[in-house]
Amino acid sequence: MSKHPAIAEHIMFDEKTTAELVALLNQALADTLDLAYQTKQAHWNVKGYNFYSLHLLFDSLHSQLATHVDDFAERAVTIGGQALGTVRVAGAVSQLDEYPLDAKSSRIHVDALVDRFGEYTSRVRQAIRKAEKLGDQDTADLYTSVSRAMDKALWMLSAHQEA
Repeated sequence: MSKHPAIAEHIMFDEKTTAELVALLNQALADTLDLAYQTKQAHWNVKGYNFYSLHLLFDSLHSQLATHVDDFAERAVTIGGQALGTVRVAGAVSQLDEYPLDAKSSRIHVDALVDRFGEYTSRVRQAIRKAEKLGDQDTADLYTSVSRAMDKALWMLSAHQEA
């Protein structure tokens, strides 16, 4: 028998703080799932100049986002909450703009993703501050690592907007 209590019995935060952190993480989960599949939409449908390089870039970004989805969900559960990660839930609560489903050209896809990645990274930065305010440095660190990766993604996308 272990000398240490199981994680399920380990209370990290009071009930109110836990609820706020879980809500914050579930919002990030929904936004990240939505952004991942908006990026996959671009991957599937991009045409035109730089098709191949953008096709590969979009797929790579989708994979990165899928990792972040898992991290947000697992953190919510780790601190005593429930991860709400179905596609239907994500679609209902995501704060991102809807993706232009009629987009075909590489320029339209890049512009749409730049807008959404920019919006997303801004929300991630807000979440860093909120997690810190709630006293959860581990969740703030998670958001910081996502912010760093998405800043790089945004840079790579916006580089394609250069003439």
